[in-house]
Amino acid sequence: MDVIRGLDALPLPDGPSILTVGFFDGVHLGHQEVIRRTVAAAKERDARSVAVTFDRHPREILTPGEEPRLLTTVERKAELIAACGIDALVVLGFTQEFSKIPAEDFVRDVLVDGLHGVHARVGANFTFGHRAAGTVATLREVGEPLGMTADEVGLFAIDGRVVSSSSIRASLAAGDLVWPRTALGRRVAVDGEVVAGAGRGKDLGYPTANLRTWPRLLLPGQGIYAGVAQLDDGNRYVAAIDVGTNPTFGTEPLHVEAFLLDFPDDELRGDTLSVEFWERLRDEVKFDSVEELIAAIADDVERTRSIVPSQR
Repeated sequence: MDVIRGLDALPLPDGPSILTVGFFDGVHLGHQEVIRRTVAAAKERDARSVAVTFDRHPREILTPGEEPRLLTTVERKAELIAACGIDALVVLGFTQEFSKIPAEDFVRDVLVDGLHGVHARVGANFTFGHRAAGTVATLREVGEPLGMTADEVGLFAIDGRVVSSSSIRASLAAGDLVWPRTALGRRVAVDGEVVAGAGRGKDLGYPTANLRTWPRLLLPGQGIYAGVAQLDDGNRYVAAIDVGTNPTFGTEPLHVEAFLLDFPDDELRGDTLSVEFWERLRDEVKFDSVEELIAAIADDVERTRSIVPSQR
């Protein structure tokens, strides 16, 4: 999959494109359905399949301070979209200037002239352009005279519940992994760089990898989890994971740290780690003594072993 960044990189090389446009946060099953149908339509027409997304949530620009934390980084989103078979991903910068582009101009200048779109396939609730005035009807009204048709894919539901990024975020923030796994079609994972921590885990007999995550990323609700940690080299280890503030030792910023069971070394600093969440074990609590904390960690580790199969 080719990744094209910014309006300045347009137009694409000649040749027709079948397009889909959206923020696609999390690339959940509903997004995947739209993207795969776009790929299928492109193959039927012997055209290029193109997904268009944005480098940040529009509300970060339109209502700063009210934007949601996100389910995926741009890089993870690109990987997930690529797995759906798309030929090219266009990542546009969502700026104040961009937000003021009228819907009609976006269709003409970006989708038709810039991407050579001959058909656009989007989700049923898709809106775009200045003040979100553009809809699927706008795509048809403006696009068809220019040679681009459009259709929509209905909302995706599981057991009567509509799959949406907002519902996944709400469940994940509450520490619920069940709906996010169902709606995403995969387990929730958080990527980060391993950085130096306070070093307490090693002193307690459970050295942890402390992750520096993308500031815009939504972390699962505060608590202790069983899961898997994957290293850059692809090796996977069962992991007991803490999303919290280490209240036994005072309040720290919310962060993720993972104890990798059976890891042959205790030094991962500088590596990139992907932490996959399998099951929530308990709340993070403040213990009255270090001994009580160590006993709780030991129990967390044993429960993790019973939940997550060996990855070796």
